[in-house]
Amino acid sequence: MEIENTFTVPVPVDEAWRVLLDVERVAPCMPGATLDSVDGDEFSGRVKAKVGPVSLSYKGRARIESADDESYTAVIAARGKDAHGNGTAAATVTMHLTDDAGAARVDLLTELDITGRPAQLGRGVMSDVANAIIGQFATALARQLAATPPASPGQQPADDPAPVRAATRVPAPVLDDTVPEAIDVLGIAGRSVLRRLGAALARFVRRLFRRS
Repeated sequence: MEIENTFTVPVPVDEAWRVLLDVERVAPCMPGATLDSVDGDEFSGRVKAKVGPVSLSYKGRARIESADDESYTAVIAARGKDAHGNGTAAATVTMHLTDDAGAARVDLLTELDITGRPAQLGRGVMSDVANAIIGQFATALARQLAATPPASPGQQPADDPAPVRAATRVPAPVLDDTVPEAIDVLGIAGRSVLRRLGAALARFVRRLFRRS
């Protein structure tokens, strides 16, 4: 299935581009995610999710397949499986940045192939889940950027590590308490289903009044 998402990063495009490709920096902002290691353009990690009473822990690897500094377009491929055999997930994400009144607009196109219980929710609900996750990520990232002083042009931020070339183990990040430690899929999906049912009911009532 294909899922489209859009969010805004409150810094200029060139700065947002550098930040979003700094995996160690942005990983703590992603709900449910833990970064384990980084080796150049490849990295490994885990994503925790809950589907009702079932807890999922996807473990896998991802790679930045391409990153074009001129067009601000990157392609990232990821693949993982649940540690308890409850499903697999594979995704190819195309990220494109454009200027938005001095901030950076980020458009994501995700080609997602998922098995197990989350796959039973369908594209519409999964899209709502993805929107909620991206929204939480964008909020956490904006908060992180606000707490980090901007670097001078051509200068590496003091607290921003140099690009990793050798394989490294990444210490467990200190998470902001606004970033969920696990993605509550059914919690998000339940709200999505209620909204969809409410909209369908409203349309039905309007049709009844037109006929009367």
